[in-house]
Amino acid sequence: MNWIHSFSTSIGKKLQMAFTGLFLITFLVVHCYINAQIFWNDGGQKFNEAAHFMGTNFVIRVVEIGLFAFLILHIVQGLLLWAKNRSRRPIDYTVKAGNKTSPWYSRSMALLGTLVLLFLVLHLSTFWGPNRYAQTFGSGELNLYDKMKEEFVIPWVVGIYLLGVFALAWHLVHGFYSAFQTLGLGTHKYKNIIKGIGVAFSIIVPIIFALMPVAFYLHWLE
Repeated sequence: MNWIHSFSTSIGKKLQMAFTGLFLITFLVVHCYINAQIFWNDGGQKFNEAAHFMGTNFVIRVVEIGLFAFLILHIVQGLLLWAKNRSRRPIDYTVKAGNKTSPWYSRSMALLGTLVLLFLVLHLSTFWGPNRYAQTFGSGELNLYDKMKEEFVIPWVVGIYLLGVFALAWHLVHGFYSAFQTLGLGTHKYKNIIKGIGVAFSIIVPIIFALMPVAFYLHWLE
């Protein structure tokens, strides 16, 4: 059995989901740290410095390519697994067990993932895309702090961000532990510890992301 065939099996696809998911979780930690710099309330100085480093460092730019590749792979494999599970049961149960057999968010990973994807599209098209365009074809990088101040006074933009963060939180609640479980680390000995860390991560990180647009919208920041 070669590597290509191994990764094309259901177990292989789940492993890909686990590895790419953990990589994206690491990215969330870095991104969350950078975004949190706005709460120094120094007019965006520390945030813009961090954003400048991330946008101009060669190593980070290379990792960025891998990030997009892993993101696409994570989405594709997630949709393939969801479609395969649906094909095994083309007709819904007459009586659904609901939360008695599994929590709603674990049964709604495809929906939550789709909401997160739409949120990412808005985020990339609003901030990352224009900034990279300005760096490559314009006169230089944008002042992303000022850009956030412009965007996060628009109610529908703030609303979509909050909806995306809400979906991300529930996606992480299931996905964090599921990744470790797939890799064989969710044993009885460590199960509760990993779940506890996952829940804490799924609360703290989304809250920081949510506070960003809220802080600008309510004019808590300069």
